Amino acid sequence: MPAPIWQKSSYCPEGNSCIHIAANATGTLHLTESSDPTHSILGTTPHTFAALIHVLKENPTHV
Repeated sequence: MPAPIWQKSSYCPEGNSCIHIAANATGTLHLTESSDPTHSILGTTPHTFAALIHVLKENPTHV
């Protein structure tokens, strides 16, 4: 299985803690945070991730 290709959030300034996302061949999305020393990876579906982004955009004060 090929290693994931991680993409950094465009909202992240250089040097800060950032969210990274990668997709695999099965369509699963993987999320991780650059400042996480355990390198934890969260897996989700594109539909669920889109719902999260929608909620965050609708309620930016809750982030």
